[in-house]
Amino acid sequence: MRITLKLFATFRNGRFKVAEQELPEGTEVRAVVLSLGLTEEEIGIVMLNGRHGELDSKLADQDTLSLFPLVGGG
Repeated sequence: MRITLKLFATFRNGRFKVAEQELPEGTEVRAVVLSLGLTEEEIGIVMLNGRHGELDSKLADQDTLSLFPLVGGG
């Protein structure tokens, strides 16, 4: 299956902004996160097709996955 993966803020550093990825059917968001060298603790927001997603959400063909880091400030 083919998905569109979008990275935001610091996740883009040394990576990409938007990329198409070919993945096996039934791949979970968590597997994509780990393949990018990220940890689950770094993930702030998961958006799947413009809606809130979870790390254990299963991806389907033509999905758009957006990953946002935790944001700190004060």
